[in-house]
Amino acid sequence: MTMPRSLQMRLGVSLGILLTLLWIAAAAVTAVMLRHEMDRIFDSSLQEAAQRLLPLAAVEIVGREEEGVTQHLADLRDHDEFLTYIVRDDEGRILLQSHEADPAIFPEWDGPGFRTTATHRLYGEDALQGTIRLTVAEPLAHRAAAARDVWAGLGLPLLVFIPAALLAIVLTVRSGLAPLRRYRDRLAARSPRDLAPVACDDLPVEAAPVGAAINVLLAQLKSTFEAERTFAANAAHELRTPLAGAIAQAQRIQVETKDTGAGHRAAEIEASLKRLARIAERLLQLARAEGGRLRLDHLSDLRITARLVVDDIERTAPNRIVLALPEHPVMSDLDPDAFGIIGRNLIENALRHGASDKPIEVSLSEDGTFRVANDGPVVPAEALGRLTRRFERGAAKTEGSGLGLAIVAGIADRISSKLTLQSPRPGSSSGFEAAVVLPTASRQPTSSR
Repeated sequence: MTMPRSLQMRLGVSLGILLTLLWIAAAAVTAVMLRHEMDRIFDSSLQEAAQRLLPLAAVEIVGREEEGVTQHLADLRDHDEFLTYIVRDDEGRILLQSHEADPAIFPEWDGPGFRTTATHRLYGEDALQGTIRLTVAEPLAHRAAAARDVWAGLGLPLLVFIPAALLAIVLTVRSGLAPLRRYRDRLAARSPRDLAPVACDDLPVEAAPVGAAINVLLAQLKSTFEAERTFAANAAHELRTPLAGAIAQAQRIQVETKDTGAGHRAAEIEASLKRLARIAERLLQLARAEGGRLRLDHLSDLRITARLVVDDIERTAPNRIVLALPEHPVMSDLDPDAFGIIGRNLIENALRHGASDKPIEVSLSEDGTFRVANDGPVVPAEALGRLTRRFERGAAKTEGSGLGLAIVAGIADRISSKLTLQSPRPGSSSGFEAAVVLPTASRQPTSSR
C-alpha cells in the first residue's frame, strides 16, 4: 500500500492501523483467556449439578417398588434446558432421565469423570458401589454461542472505537501540525523580494532546524542580492563623472578638429558614450527598483511629479506629449522619485518606439492608474510578454537599453501592482499602451518597504 504524501494523513492512517491491530490482538487474547475461564466454569457447573442430582436420584430409585423402570421427569414450565441427564444402573438400563434428555447422545458408561463427544461435554458420577450411574450432558453449541457473544462484545466496539479513534488522531495531528501550517502561510504571504527572516519560534522542536536553515538561506540570498545591487549602483554612479568627462572631450574634439574623418569618429564616440551613460543611469534606477525604499510615511500629490517629469522630457521632445491630470489631488505614499522613474521610463519608451508624427498620451486618474499610450505598429502578442525582461528591446534598430520596462515592472511588483502592456491600445487598431495602478490614499496595497 502506498502511503499518502500528506504527513497528517500518513500519521493518521499509520496510527489508526496500529491501534486497530493492537485492539484486535488484545481482543483475541482476551477472548482466548475468557473462553478458557468459561470452560472451567462450565465444567465446574456440570460437575456440581451431577453431584447434587446423584443423591436425590439415588433416594428416589432406592424407594421404588419396581426395579428397572425408566422414569421421565416432567417439565414444570417451558424453558431452554442446557443440562440434560440420565441415571442408569450397572446393567445400562435407564432408570431416570430429564424431560429433554436424548439417550443417543450419552455414550456407554466408562467410569466417573469428564468426557467430550462431537456434540456434548459430559460428566459422570456413580453411587451405591456403581449400581447407580448419573451422567450430565451439556451441548458444546451452548459454549460456542457464549464464546461468540464474548467475541461480539469485544469486536463490536471496534465499529465505534476505530472511527472515533481515527477522528481523534486526525484532529490531534492537525492540531500538532498547526505551527507548520502557520509557518507555511507566513512563507506564502511573502513577496518574492522579501528576504527578511521568517518567524519560526512557534515551530515544534523537530521542525525548528528547518525554519532556522531557511532563515540562514534567506540571509545568504539577501546578502548576495545586496552585493549585486550595491555593485550595480556603485558602478553606475562611479561611471557618471568619467563618462561626462569623456563626452565633453569628444565634443571638444569635434569643435577643435578640422579633420572631417576625426570629427566624424569623435561624434560616434560621443554617441556611444551617451548610450553608455544612459545604461549607467538605468542601472542606477534598476538598483533603486530592486532594493530602495519605495513607500514613505507621508503622502504626496502624484500630479506634481507627473508634471515635473513631462516638463523635463519636453525640453528634448517639445510638443510631443499630451498630459491629462485629474482636477483633485492624487495622494499617495509612493516615493515621488520612484514615480518619476516609472513615468520617465514609460514616456521615453513611448517616444523611442512610437510614431514620430503622433503625440504621446500620458494620463493619471484619480484612482492612481498611470497610463502612457503611443501610436505606431502593433507589437505581436508573443513579443509583448518578453518586453519586461532585462535587455529586451522592442526593435533592433532602437537605441534603448532594454531596461526601461523591466525597471517599471520591478517597481510595480514591489508595490503589489502590475505593469499592464496592451497592443493595439484600447479603442484603436494600432499603437501601444502601458499602465500601472499606483497606491493611493483610498487604496493602499500591501507592499515591501
